[in-house]
Amino acid sequence: MENTNNIEKTDKKEEASTHKIGIYLWIWTLLFVLSFFSYMVDWYQFQGMLRWSLILFFMFLKAGLIMAFFMHLFWERYALVNVLLWPMTAIACFIFLMAAEFQYTLFSRLFYFVVGGGA
Repeated sequence: MENTNNIEKTDKKEEASTHKIGIYLWIWTLLFVLSFFSYMVDWYQFQGMLRWSLILFFMFLKAGLIMAFFMHLFWERYALVNVLLWPMTAIACFIFLMAAEFQYTLFSRLFYFVVGGGA
């Protein structure tokens, strides 16, 4: 009796961890379409902020699809928090620190260019 319960439990685990191939084919198709649109940004020679906004938009969409489906984060809420939230928070902190250092460096350079560096 215990053996049949264990077999049923392992079958349920296997069913929960495997996904249909169709979802992966749809994701590959979406990635192909998004890559095509990204290529079209260069083909039509968009310039300026529109170009970079579209490139970044398509890049983030493709990265999100890859992370969600191929890294299986779509089905695991705890993993999604740990993989996305903490690194993004660290990146935001590093960007803030770099911006603060930039302001300090710019101020000190301008100060020494105006006042002079020698005694």
